[in-house]
Amino acid sequence: MVTATLYAIAMAVLLLYGLNLLWMAAMYARQDRLRPGPVPDPDDLPHPDRSWPTVTVQLPLYNEAHVVERLIDACAALRYPRRRLEIQVLDDSTDETVGLAARRVRYWQERGLDIVHIHRTDRTGYKAGALQNGLRFARGTFIAIFDADFLPTRDFLQRMIPAFDDADVGMVQARWGHLNADGSLLTQIQAFGLDAHFAIEQYVRNRAGCFMNFNGTAGVWRRDCIEDAGGWDGDTLAEDLDLSYRAQLNGWRFKYMTDVEVPAELPVDMNALRAQQFRWTKGAAETARKLLGRLWRSEQPSRVKWEGTLHLTAHIVFPFVILAAALHAPLLVLENLGRGPGAIYFALMGFGLLGFLGFFLAQLFAQRALYPDWSRRLLYFPFFMAGSMGMAVNNTRAIAQALLGKRTAFVRTPKYSDAGTGTGSWWRSRYADTRIPPVMWIEAGLAAYCLVGLVVIAAFGEWAAVPFQAFFALGFGLVTAYNIRQFRLQRSSAAA
Repeated sequence: MVTATLYAIAMAVLLLYGLNLLWMAAMYARQDRLRPGPVPDPDDLPHPDRSWPTVTVQLPLYNEAHVVERLIDACAALRYPRRRLEIQVLDDSTDETVGLAARRVRYWQERGLDIVHIHRTDRTGYKAGALQNGLRFARGTFIAIFDADFLPTRDFLQRMIPAFDDADVGMVQARWGHLNADGSLLTQIQAFGLDAHFAIEQYVRNRAGCFMNFNGTAGVWRRDCIEDAGGWDGDTLAEDLDLSYRAQLNGWRFKYMTDVEVPAELPVDMNALRAQQFRWTKGAAETARKLLGRLWRSEQPSRVKWEGTLHLTAHIVFPFVILAAALHAPLLVLENLGRGPGAIYFALMGFGLLGFLGFFLAQLFAQRALYPDWSRRLLYFPFFMAGSMGMAVNNTRAIAQALLGKRTAFVRTPKYSDAGTGTGSWWRSRYADTRIPPVMWIEAGLAAYCLVGLVVIAAFGEWAAVPFQAFFALGFGLVTAYNIRQFRLQRSSAAA
C-alpha cells in the first residue's frame, strides 16, 4: 500500500533525527555531574593587560536604526586594553542607520576608542561580503563578531580570549541568551528551541569531538583560521556554518563556552521568524550540498562524519513532517475500514515514540541546565513541538530551493528594540512586515485538514493517535493565527 509505505518512510526519517537527539541527551546526562573542588567564582577573571592579543570586533549591519546605537555602545564598553581593541562597524545600510552609526562612531572616536565606520554602497556577498571586506582592514589577531540584536557583557573578551590556549583552537562560541523571551508565546517558543541547541547540541558535539558550528554571532575567531579555511564565502545563506565546516575540515579545533551568555533579541513577528527560519534552513541545505562530499572524503573518524551529516541535513525533517501530517489520519481511516496495513505495521510505527523521547529529553535537560524554574518552563514543550511542525511548509520551500540551486537574497531579521518602537508596538516600525504571505494559505488549509482528521480519528476511537494528530492541527493553526492577528494589529494601528 502506497499510503502505508510513504508514512513509514516519513516516520523513519523523523525517528532517525529523534534518535540522534536521544543520543545527545544520553551523552549530556552522563556528563552532567558535580565537578570536584570548589565552585568557580564567576568574577574571578584574568585581567587583560598589554600582553594580550589585539582583538577586532566586527559589527555587520543592514538597516538597524532601532538597535545600532545600543550595539555600538555595548561593544565600546568591553573591558579590554584600548590599544589592543579595534571595532569595525560594517554598515551596508541604505537608510538612516548610516547616519546614526556614523555619529556614534565619531562620539567614541573623540573619546580615544579605535573604532571605524565602513560603509559599503552595495551588498555583494551580503553579510559574508561585509565580514570579508572588514577583514582586509582589520588589525586584530582575533575577530569577535556580533549581530545588531546582541548585547555583549563587558567581560565577554576576558572570558573568551583565554580559551584560545592552544594554537589549533580556531573559534570559540558563546551561548545565546534572550532579551525578550517573555514577550509573547512566539518568543517563548523560540527561546525554548534555541536553549536546546545551545545547552545540549553545541555542548555535546563539542565534548564528543564532533564538528560544531559558529552561530554567526557571539563568537571569536582566530584570524589565521578564517584565512586558512578560505575566508568568508557568500555562496550560501549560512556563511557561518559553511566556514565552520571548512575550518574544521582543515584541522582547526573549536570550543564552546556554555557559561558565557550573550543575550539577544528574538523575532517578535511571524514574518520575521519565517524569514529567519527560511534563511537558516536554506543555508544549512546549501552547505550540506556544498560540503558533505568533502566531509566524507576526509580522514575524519566515522562518528564525526555521521554526526556532521545529521547536523548539516537536520532540516530535511520538515518535508517528512508534511508527509506524516497528510497521511496520518487517512491511514487510520483505512485501518478502521479494514483496508489498512494491519496491527504489526502500527506496532512497528510505535517505535517512533523513541524519536519523540529524544526531542523531549533534549528540551528537558536544556531547561534544567539553564533555569531554576525548569519544570514550569516544560509547559511550553507542546507549543514548541507544534510550532516546529507549523513551520514545515515554510522550511520545506527553503529546502526545495536549495536542492534546485535557486539563489536568493540574504533577508535580514528585523530588530525593533523597545527603545526603537515603544513597548508592545513593534508593528509601527517601518521594518515591520505584517502582510499575509501566500504560504500562510497553505498552512491554513493544512490546519483545517488536520483538524478534520482529528475529529475523524476521535470518532473512530483511535485515542492513542489523537495527541499526534493534535500537534499537526495546533502547529499549522498557530502560525496561521499569528499571521492573521499581526495583520489585524497593523491594520487597526493604521486606522487609528
